[in-house]
Amino acid sequence: MSIELVGYGAMVVVTFALVPQVIKSWKTKSTKDISILWNSIYLAGLVLWFIYGFGIQSWPLAISAFLESGLAISLITLKMRYG
Repeated sequence: MSIELVGYGAMVVVTFALVPQVIKSWKTKSTKDISILWNSIYLAGLVLWFIYGFGIQSWPLAISAFLESGLAISLITLKMRYG
């Protein structure tokens, strides 16, 4: 088994870890328990991971960070909208 497959497996698991939170926040229109500071720091880290993954051509890392960034931006948007 290629180590790249492990990377892609991790990409799927980690990326989709935020999906239930985004769906719950969207359905309930409640984000009171989500910290905007945490989410902003998390997003900054994801952007750095994307740049790093792209720079070393680690596609599982770059793709995962890119997709997670979209989910984190969704949570920030929901937080700003529903506070």
